Amino acid sequence: MRLPRRMAPAVAAVLLIAVLPYEAASADRPARPKRALFGAQCRVAVDGARVRAFCHNPYPGVDAVALHVECAPWWDIDTDSAPREVGPAETVRIDGRCWKQVRDVWVSHRRAGR
Repeated sequence: MRLPRRMAPAVAAVLLIAVLPYEAASADRPARPKRALFGAQCRVAVDGARVRAFCHNPYPGVDAVALHVECAPWWDIDTDSAPREVGPAETVRIDGRCWKQVRDVWVSHRRAGR
């Protein structure tokens, strides 16, 4: 069985792409720099005016985490906790609160010792 002349180049191109090894096909792309694994994973829970964050660090580097609480009323004072170091395979709890209502909460990360 012969292939029609119009299909022969398309079949040849598909076979060449399928046969080339992955490295040869991607050799023209610049190498991506490898990112160092870093950063504790944090869960934040808001219960009325109280905030609680649990941060667990699965990586070998030490992470300094801080809890930031923004309160809803204009007269209520927003709070930022002191940075807490989270070592490898360690979990820490950070608490915060507002007088009335919580508007926003987030956790910041920084490499310890910097």
